[in-house]
Amino acid sequence: ACPVGNDIPGALWLIEHGDFIGAANMFRETGNEPEICGRICPQEKLCEGACVVGYKYPPVYIGKLEMFCTDYQRQTEGFPKRDRLPATGMRAAIVGAGPAGLTVAEELVVLGHECVVFDAWPKPGGLLIYGIPNFKLEKQVVYDYLDHLEDIGVKFICNVRVGAGFTVDDLLDREGFDAVFLGHGAPVGGKIEIPGEELINVYQATEYLVRGNLSFEDLPESLREKPHVGRHTVVVGGGDTSMDCVRTARRLAPDSEVTLVYRRTEAEMQGRAEERVHAREEGVIFNYLTTPTHFIGDESGNVTGMELVRMELGPPDNSGRRKPVVKKGSEFTIECDTVVLAIGYWPDTEIGDTTPGLETHKWGLIKVETEETGRTSRPGVFAAGDNVRGADLVVTAIAAARKAAATMDRYLRNKMDERGIDVGPVTATEGPVVDVAAD
Repeated sequence: ACPVGNDIPGALWLIEHGDFIGAANMFRETGNEPEICGRICPQEKLCEGACVVGYKYPPVYIGKLEMFCTDYQRQTEGFPKRDRLPATGMRAAIVGAGPAGLTVAEELVVLGHECVVFDAWPKPGGLLIYGIPNFKLEKQVVYDYLDHLEDIGVKFICNVRVGAGFTVDDLLDREGFDAVFLGHGAPVGGKIEIPGEELINVYQATEYLVRGNLSFEDLPESLREKPHVGRHTVVVGGGDTSMDCVRTARRLAPDSEVTLVYRRTEAEMQGRAEERVHAREEGVIFNYLTTPTHFIGDESGNVTGMELVRMELGPPDNSGRRKPVVKKGSEFTIECDTVVLAIGYWPDTEIGDTTPGLETHKWGLIKVETEETGRTSRPGVFAAGDNVRGADLVVTAIAAARKAAATMDRYLRNKMDERGIDVGPVTATEGPVVDVAAD
Protein backbone atom coordinates (compact mmCIF):
# COMPACT_ATOMS: atom_id res chain seq x y z
CA ALA A 1 0.00 0.00 0.00
CA CYS A 2 2.95 2.35 0.59
CA PRO A 3 5.17 2.96 -2.48
CA VAL A 4 8.29 3.32 -0.30
CA GLY A 5 7.40 0.29 1.83
CA ASN A 6 7.05 1.99 5.21
CA ASP A 7 6.81 -0.40 8.17
CA ILE A 8 3.51 1.11 9.25
CA PRO A 9 2.56 -1.48 11.92
CA GLY A 10 6.00 -1.09 13.49
CA ALA A 11 5.82 2.71 13.49
CA LEU A 12 2.31 2.70 14.95
CA TRP A 13 3.43 0.33 17.73
CA LEU A 14 6.23 2.75 18.66
CA ILE A 15 3.85 5.72 18.61
CA GLU A 16 1.39 3.83 20.80
CA HIS A 17 4.18 3.26 23.34
CA GLY A 18 5.28 6.90 23.27
CA ASP A 19 8.48 6.43 21.27
CA PHE A 20 7.88 9.19 18.73
CA ILE A 21 11.57 9.51 17.82
CA GLY A 22 11.81 5.78 17.17
CA ALA A 23 8.73 5.95 14.96
CA ALA A 24 10.18 8.89 13.04
CA ASN A 25 13.42 6.98 12.47
CA MET A 26 11.44 3.97 11.27
CA PHE A 27 9.66 6.13 8.68
CA ARG A 28 13.05 7.55 7.60
CA GLU A 29 14.50 4.08 7.06
CA THR A 30 12.36 3.63 3.95
CA GLY A 31 11.45 7.19 2.90
CA ASN A 32 13.59 10.30 2.58
CA GLU A 33 10.99 12.98 3.16
CA PRO A 34 8.37 11.57 5.58
CA GLU A 35 7.47 14.97 7.06
CA ILE A 36 6.52 16.00 3.52
CA CYS A 37 4.78 12.77 2.50
CA GLY A 38 2.74 12.84 5.70
CA ARG A 39 1.28 16.13 4.50
CA ILE A 40 0.66 15.52 0.80
CA CYS A 41 0.29 11.77 0.15
CA PRO A 42 -3.22 10.59 -0.80
CA GLN A 43 -3.32 8.30 2.22
CA GLU A 44 -6.95 7.31 1.64
CA LYS A 45 -5.79 5.57 -1.56
CA LEU A 46 -2.59 4.12 -0.08
CA CYS A 47 -1.85 3.21 3.55
CA GLU A 48 -5.16 4.31 5.06
CA GLY A 49 -7.06 2.71 2.20
CA ALA A 50 -5.45 -0.62 3.10
CA CYS A 51 -5.90 -0.22 6.87
CA VAL A 52 -7.81 -3.22 8.25
CA VAL A 53 -9.44 -1.02 10.90
CA GLY A 54 -11.15 0.74 8.03
CA TYR A 55 -13.26 -2.32 7.24
CA LYS A 56 -15.40 -1.58 10.29
CA TYR A 57 -14.39 1.86 11.57
CA PRO A 58 -12.64 4.93 10.18
CA PRO A 59 -9.03 3.94 9.37
CA VAL A 60 -6.08 4.94 11.52
CA TYR A 61 -4.90 8.39 10.40
CA ILE A 62 -1.46 7.17 9.39
CA GLY A 63 -0.50 10.27 7.42
CA LYS A 64 -1.22 12.59 10.35
CA LEU A 65 0.78 10.32 12.67
CA GLU A 66 3.71 10.22 10.23
CA MET A 67 3.63 14.01 10.07
CA PHE A 68 3.37 14.34 13.85
CA CYS A 69 6.27 12.11 14.84
CA THR A 70 8.66 13.40 12.15
CA ASP A 71 7.75 17.01 13.01
CA TYR A 72 8.33 16.21 16.68
CA GLN A 73 11.78 14.86 15.87
CA ARG A 74 12.64 17.74 13.54
CA GLN A 75 11.60 20.38 16.06
CA THR A 76 13.13 18.79 19.17
CA GLU A 77 16.28 17.01 17.96
CA GLY A 78 16.66 18.03 14.33
CA PHE A 79 17.20 15.58 11.50
CA PRO A 80 19.04 12.45 12.62
CA LYS A 81 22.65 12.06 11.53
CA ARG A 82 22.92 9.22 9.07
CA ASP A 83 26.02 7.06 9.08
CA ARG A 84 28.20 7.94 6.09
CA LEU A 85 30.54 5.72 4.14
CA PRO A 86 34.11 6.88 3.40
CA ALA A 87 34.45 9.37 0.55
CA THR A 88 34.89 7.70 -2.81
CA GLY A 89 36.07 10.66 -4.87
CA MET A 90 33.29 9.97 -7.37
CA ARG A 91 31.12 12.89 -8.49
CA ALA A 92 27.43 12.75 -9.40
CA ALA A 93 25.44 15.55 -11.03
CA ILE A 94 21.75 15.72 -10.18
CA VAL A 95 19.55 17.59 -12.65
CA GLY A 96 16.47 18.88 -10.87
CA ALA A 97 16.06 19.73 -7.18
CA GLY A 98 12.60 18.21 -6.77
CA PRO A 99 11.61 15.12 -4.75
CA ALA A 100 13.46 12.62 -6.96
CA GLY A 101 16.65 14.67 -7.27
CA LEU A 102 16.80 15.46 -3.56
CA THR A 103 16.31 11.79 -2.70
CA VAL A 104 19.13 10.64 -4.98
CA ALA A 105 21.43 13.36 -3.65
CA GLU A 106 20.82 12.36 -0.03
CA GLU A 107 21.34 8.67 -0.71
CA LEU A 108 24.53 9.12 -2.74
CA VAL A 109 26.13 11.56 -0.31
CA VAL A 110 25.54 9.10 2.54
CA LEU A 111 27.18 6.43 0.38
CA GLY A 112 30.32 8.58 0.10
CA HIS A 113 29.89 10.23 -3.29
CA GLU A 114 30.06 13.96 -4.02
CA CYS A 115 26.71 15.30 -5.24
CA VAL A 116 25.96 18.59 -6.96
CA VAL A 117 22.31 19.43 -7.67
CA PHE A 118 21.52 21.76 -10.58
CA ASP A 119 18.16 23.49 -10.84
CA ALA A 120 16.68 26.15 -13.12
CA TRP A 121 14.72 27.89 -10.36
CA PRO A 122 16.26 30.50 -8.01
CA LYS A 123 15.93 28.11 -5.06
CA PRO A 124 16.09 24.31 -4.75
CA GLY A 125 13.00 22.28 -3.93
CA GLY A 126 11.35 21.94 -7.33
CA LEU A 127 7.71 20.94 -7.06
CA LEU A 128 7.85 21.13 -3.26
CA ILE A 129 8.58 24.87 -3.40
CA TYR A 130 7.29 25.96 -6.81
CA GLY A 131 4.32 23.66 -7.31
CA ILE A 132 2.61 22.95 -3.99
CA PRO A 133 1.03 25.92 -2.16
CA ASN A 134 2.09 26.89 1.33
CA PHE A 135 -1.37 26.20 2.77
CA LYS A 136 -0.88 22.55 1.83
CA LEU A 137 2.86 22.17 2.47
CA GLU A 138 4.52 24.78 4.67
CA LYS A 139 7.67 25.96 2.95
CA GLN A 140 9.65 25.94 6.20
CA VAL A 141 9.31 22.15 6.29
CA VAL A 142 11.02 21.97 2.90
CA TYR A 143 13.65 24.56 3.82
CA ASP A 144 14.53 22.54 6.93
CA TYR A 145 15.05 19.46 4.77
CA LEU A 146 17.20 21.42 2.29
CA ASP A 147 19.32 22.71 5.19
CA HIS A 148 19.74 19.11 6.35
CA LEU A 149 20.97 18.09 2.89
CA GLU A 150 23.50 20.92 2.83
CA ASP A 151 24.67 19.94 6.31
CA ILE A 152 25.49 16.41 5.13
CA GLY A 153 27.35 17.66 2.06
CA VAL A 154 24.90 18.12 -0.82
CA LYS A 155 25.77 21.14 -2.98
CA PHE A 156 23.14 23.19 -4.83
CA ILE A 157 23.66 25.33 -7.93
CA CYS A 158 20.48 27.20 -8.88
CA ASN A 159 19.48 29.40 -11.82
CA VAL A 160 21.16 26.87 -14.13
CA ARG A 161 19.10 25.19 -16.82
CA VAL A 162 20.49 21.93 -18.18
CA GLY A 163 19.52 21.56 -21.82
CA ALA A 164 20.59 23.25 -25.03
CA GLY A 165 23.02 25.78 -23.54
CA PHE A 166 24.48 23.52 -20.85
CA THR A 167 24.09 19.88 -21.76
CA VAL A 168 24.35 16.50 -20.09
CA ASP A 169 27.50 15.97 -22.18
CA ASP A 170 28.94 19.14 -20.64
CA LEU A 171 28.35 17.70 -17.18
CA LEU A 172 30.09 14.43 -18.05
CA ASP A 173 32.91 15.71 -20.26
CA ARG A 174 33.65 19.33 -19.37
CA GLU A 175 32.64 19.37 -15.70
CA GLY A 176 34.07 15.93 -14.94
CA PHE A 177 31.08 14.25 -13.32
CA ASP A 178 31.16 10.46 -13.25
CA ALA A 179 27.38 9.99 -13.49
CA VAL A 180 24.27 12.09 -14.06
CA PHE A 181 20.81 11.66 -12.61
CA LEU A 182 17.90 13.25 -14.45
CA GLY A 183 15.15 14.28 -12.06
CA HIS A 184 13.73 17.30 -13.85
CA GLY A 185 10.15 16.11 -13.46
CA ALA A 186 7.21 16.99 -15.69
CA PRO A 187 6.86 20.78 -15.51
CA VAL A 188 5.22 21.45 -18.88
CA GLY A 189 1.48 21.98 -18.60
CA GLY A 190 -0.83 20.22 -21.03
CA LYS A 191 -2.75 22.26 -23.56
CA ILE A 192 -6.49 22.00 -24.05
CA GLU A 193 -6.23 22.79 -27.78
CA ILE A 194 -9.35 24.91 -28.17
CA PRO A 195 -9.84 28.41 -29.64
CA GLY A 196 -8.90 31.26 -27.32
CA GLU A 197 -6.26 29.41 -25.33
CA GLU A 198 -3.82 32.23 -26.15
CA LEU A 199 -6.00 34.96 -24.60
CA ILE A 200 -4.66 37.18 -21.82
CA ASN A 201 -5.30 35.85 -18.29
CA VAL A 202 -5.54 32.23 -19.45
CA TYR A 203 -2.81 30.62 -17.31
CA GLN A 204 -1.10 27.28 -17.09
CA ALA A 205 -1.44 25.90 -13.57
CA THR A 206 2.28 26.02 -12.73
CA GLU A 207 2.61 29.68 -13.68
CA TYR A 208 -0.55 30.56 -11.74
CA LEU A 209 0.55 28.71 -8.61
CA VAL A 210 4.07 30.12 -8.71
CA ARG A 211 2.88 33.69 -9.18
CA GLY A 212 0.10 33.33 -6.66
CA ASN A 213 1.93 31.62 -3.81
CA LEU A 214 5.64 32.48 -3.85
CA SER A 215 7.33 35.53 -2.37
CA PHE A 216 9.12 38.05 -4.58
CA GLU A 217 12.66 36.89 -3.78
CA ASP A 218 11.89 33.25 -4.66
CA LEU A 219 10.91 34.05 -8.25
CA PRO A 220 12.68 34.93 -11.50
CA GLU A 221 11.90 38.43 -12.76
CA SER A 222 9.55 37.11 -15.45
CA LEU A 223 7.16 35.66 -12.84
CA ARG A 224 7.15 38.32 -10.14
CA GLU A 225 3.83 39.88 -11.13
CA LYS A 226 0.81 38.42 -9.32
CA PRO A 227 -1.83 36.72 -11.52
CA HIS A 228 -4.90 38.65 -12.57
CA VAL A 229 -7.64 38.90 -9.96
CA GLY A 230 -11.14 39.50 -11.26
CA ARG A 231 -14.76 38.69 -10.52
CA HIS A 232 -14.78 35.04 -11.62
CA THR A 233 -11.92 32.54 -11.88
CA VAL A 234 -12.52 29.20 -13.61
CA VAL A 235 -10.10 26.30 -13.17
CA VAL A 236 -10.22 23.44 -15.69
CA GLY A 237 -9.10 20.02 -14.42
CA GLY A 238 -9.74 17.35 -11.81
CA GLY A 239 -6.51 16.42 -10.03
CA ASP A 240 -4.70 17.70 -6.96
CA THR A 241 -3.21 20.56 -8.97
CA SER A 242 -6.67 21.84 -9.86
CA MET A 243 -7.53 21.84 -6.14
CA ASP A 244 -4.35 23.81 -5.44
CA CYS A 245 -5.42 26.32 -8.09
CA VAL A 246 -9.00 26.86 -6.88
CA ARG A 247 -7.84 27.23 -3.28
CA THR A 248 -5.13 29.67 -4.36
CA ALA A 249 -7.76 31.65 -6.27
CA ARG A 250 -9.89 31.89 -3.13
CA ARG A 251 -6.94 33.37 -1.27
CA LEU A 252 -6.04 35.82 -4.04
CA ALA A 253 -9.63 36.99 -4.47
CA PRO A 254 -11.73 36.04 -1.42
CA ASP A 255 -14.69 38.13 -2.62
CA SER A 256 -14.81 36.75 -6.16
CA GLU A 257 -16.38 33.58 -7.53
CA VAL A 258 -14.23 30.49 -8.13
CA THR A 259 -15.48 27.55 -10.20
CA LEU A 260 -13.95 24.18 -11.03
CA VAL A 261 -14.88 22.66 -14.40
CA TYR A 262 -14.27 18.91 -14.76
CA ARG A 263 -15.37 16.62 -17.58
CA ARG A 264 -16.07 13.56 -15.42
CA THR A 265 -17.87 13.06 -12.10
CA GLU A 266 -16.35 13.40 -8.64
CA ALA A 267 -16.04 9.60 -8.43
CA GLU A 268 -13.53 9.68 -11.30
CA MET A 269 -11.36 12.45 -9.83
CA GLN A 270 -7.83 11.30 -9.08
CA GLY A 271 -6.90 13.82 -6.41
CA ARG A 272 -7.31 13.61 -2.63
CA ALA A 273 -10.87 13.66 -1.32
CA GLU A 274 -9.65 15.81 1.56
CA GLU A 275 -8.66 18.56 -0.86
CA ARG A 276 -12.15 18.68 -2.35
CA VAL A 277 -13.63 18.95 1.13
CA HIS A 278 -11.37 21.91 1.88
CA ALA A 279 -12.24 23.56 -1.44
CA ARG A 280 -15.97 23.27 -0.78
CA GLU A 281 -15.53 24.66 2.72
CA GLU A 282 -13.77 27.64 1.16
CA GLY A 283 -16.63 28.32 -1.24
CA VAL A 284 -15.46 26.78 -4.52
CA ILE A 285 -18.24 25.84 -6.96
CA PHE A 286 -17.86 22.40 -8.61
CA ASN A 287 -19.22 21.95 -12.13
CA TYR A 288 -18.93 18.26 -13.08
CA LEU A 289 -19.52 16.55 -16.45
CA THR A 290 -18.61 19.80 -18.17
CA THR A 291 -15.80 20.79 -20.52
CA PRO A 292 -14.91 24.04 -22.32
CA THR A 293 -14.99 24.21 -26.11
CA HIS A 294 -14.01 27.84 -26.70
CA PHE A 295 -12.59 30.74 -24.69
CA ILE A 296 -14.17 34.10 -25.46
CA GLY A 297 -12.17 37.34 -25.53
CA ASP A 298 -12.70 41.08 -25.94
CA GLU A 299 -11.13 43.45 -28.46
CA SER A 300 -8.05 43.84 -26.22
CA GLY A 301 -7.40 40.10 -26.13
CA ASN A 302 -8.53 39.54 -22.53
CA VAL A 303 -10.55 36.45 -21.69
CA THR A 304 -14.15 37.35 -20.82
CA GLY A 305 -15.92 34.00 -20.83
CA MET A 306 -16.05 30.48 -22.15
CA GLU A 307 -18.36 28.23 -24.09
CA LEU A 308 -18.90 24.80 -22.54
CA VAL A 309 -20.72 21.58 -23.24
CA ARG A 310 -22.21 18.98 -20.92
CA MET A 311 -20.77 15.47 -20.91
CA GLU A 312 -22.02 11.99 -20.05
CA LEU A 313 -19.96 8.93 -19.17
CA GLY A 314 -19.43 6.19 -21.72
CA PRO A 315 -17.36 2.96 -21.62
CA PRO A 316 -14.01 2.92 -19.74
CA ASP A 317 -10.93 4.27 -21.53
CA ASN A 318 -7.27 3.19 -21.18
CA SER A 319 -7.08 4.66 -17.67
CA GLY A 320 -9.92 2.40 -16.51
CA ARG A 321 -12.21 5.36 -15.92
CA ARG A 322 -15.39 5.85 -17.93
CA LYS A 323 -14.76 8.03 -20.95
CA PRO A 324 -16.69 11.33 -21.09
CA VAL A 325 -18.81 11.77 -24.23
CA VAL A 326 -20.36 15.05 -25.42
CA LYS A 327 -24.06 15.40 -24.70
CA LYS A 328 -25.69 16.77 -27.84
CA GLY A 329 -27.44 20.12 -27.61
CA SER A 330 -26.02 20.93 -24.16
CA GLU A 331 -23.90 23.96 -25.06
CA PHE A 332 -23.89 26.96 -22.71
CA THR A 333 -21.77 30.02 -21.89
CA ILE A 334 -20.41 31.51 -18.67
CA GLU A 335 -18.60 34.77 -17.95
CA CYS A 336 -15.12 34.71 -16.44
CA ASP A 337 -12.06 36.94 -16.44
CA THR A 338 -9.41 34.45 -15.29
CA VAL A 339 -8.90 30.87 -16.51
CA VAL A 340 -6.42 28.33 -15.14
CA LEU A 341 -5.63 25.13 -17.04
CA ALA A 342 -4.71 22.21 -14.75
CA ILE A 343 -5.02 19.35 -17.21
CA GLY A 344 -1.83 17.33 -16.94
CA TYR A 345 1.92 17.69 -17.14
CA TRP A 346 4.74 16.40 -19.34
CA PRO A 347 8.55 16.61 -19.19
CA ASP A 348 10.44 19.32 -20.99
CA THR A 349 11.85 17.63 -24.11
CA GLU A 350 14.99 19.79 -24.23
CA ILE A 351 17.21 17.38 -22.31
CA GLY A 352 16.15 14.44 -24.46
CA ASP A 353 16.67 16.48 -27.63
CA THR A 354 20.20 17.55 -26.64
CA THR A 355 21.56 14.30 -25.18
CA PRO A 356 22.86 11.89 -27.86
CA GLY A 357 22.00 8.26 -27.15
CA LEU A 358 19.27 9.09 -24.65
CA GLU A 359 16.06 7.37 -25.74
CA THR A 360 12.71 8.98 -24.98
CA HIS A 361 9.07 8.18 -25.59
CA LYS A 362 6.72 10.17 -27.80
CA TRP A 363 5.79 12.71 -25.13
CA GLY A 364 9.33 13.28 -23.91
CA LEU A 365 9.28 10.69 -21.13
CA ILE A 366 12.71 9.14 -20.64
CA LYS A 367 13.05 5.43 -21.36
CA VAL A 368 14.70 3.42 -18.59
CA GLU A 369 15.80 -0.20 -18.48
CA THR A 370 13.34 -0.77 -15.63
CA GLU A 371 12.10 1.43 -12.82
CA GLU A 372 13.98 -0.90 -10.49
CA THR A 373 17.28 0.47 -11.83
CA GLY A 374 16.56 3.85 -13.45
CA ARG A 375 19.29 3.09 -15.98
CA THR A 376 18.77 4.92 -19.30
CA SER A 377 20.06 4.03 -22.75
CA ARG A 378 22.93 6.48 -22.25
CA PRO A 379 25.80 5.00 -20.18
CA GLY A 380 26.27 6.84 -16.91
CA VAL A 381 22.90 8.59 -17.10
CA PHE A 382 20.03 7.58 -14.83
CA ALA A 383 16.47 8.86 -14.38
CA ALA A 384 13.44 8.43 -12.13
CA GLY A 385 10.28 10.25 -11.19
CA ASP A 386 7.80 12.19 -13.27
CA ASN A 387 10.16 12.51 -16.25
CA VAL A 388 9.95 8.70 -16.53
CA ARG A 389 6.37 7.92 -15.42
CA GLY A 390 4.58 11.15 -16.20
CA ALA A 391 2.99 13.31 -13.52
CA ASP A 392 2.53 11.15 -10.43
CA LEU A 393 2.79 11.20 -6.64
CA VAL A 394 5.73 12.65 -4.74
CA VAL A 395 6.08 9.39 -2.80
CA THR A 396 6.22 7.41 -6.06
CA ALA A 397 9.08 9.60 -7.27
CA ILE A 398 10.91 9.08 -3.98
CA ALA A 399 10.51 5.31 -4.20
CA ALA A 400 11.87 5.18 -7.76
CA ALA A 401 14.70 7.58 -6.93
CA ARG A 402 15.90 5.41 -4.04
CA LYS A 403 16.20 2.47 -6.43
CA ALA A 404 18.00 4.59 -9.01
CA ALA A 405 20.43 5.81 -6.34
CA ALA A 406 21.31 2.23 -5.43
CA THR A 407 22.02 1.46 -9.09
CA MET A 408 24.12 4.62 -9.45
CA ASP A 409 26.15 3.62 -6.40
CA ARG A 410 26.96 0.25 -7.98
CA TYR A 411 27.86 2.00 -11.25
CA LEU A 412 30.18 4.47 -9.50
CA ARG A 413 31.88 1.74 -7.46
CA ASN A 414 32.49 -0.25 -10.64
CA LYS A 415 34.19 2.83 -12.09
CA MET A 416 36.29 3.03 -8.94
CA ASP A 417 37.41 -0.55 -9.48
CA GLU A 418 38.30 0.24 -13.10
CA ARG A 419 40.43 3.17 -11.93
CA GLY A 420 42.03 1.21 -9.12
CA ILE A 421 40.57 3.43 -6.40
CA ASP A 422 40.54 1.80 -2.97
CA VAL A 423 38.97 3.61 -0.02
CA GLY A 424 39.46 0.71 2.34
CA PRO A 425 36.72 -1.32 4.04
CA VAL A 426 33.21 -0.09 3.36
CA THR A 427 32.26 0.93 6.90
CA ALA A 428 30.04 3.79 7.96
CA THR A 429 31.38 6.97 9.54
CA GLU A 430 29.76 10.07 10.97
CA GLY A 431 30.58 13.69 10.22
CA PRO A 432 33.19 14.98 7.72
CA VAL A 433 34.78 12.55 5.33
CA VAL A 434 38.18 12.69 3.61
CA ASP A 435 38.23 13.32 -0.12
CA VAL A 436 39.85 10.65 -2.29
CA ALA A 437 41.33 11.47 -5.69
CA ALA A 438 39.55 9.91 -8.65
CA ASP A 439 42.71 9.16 -10.59
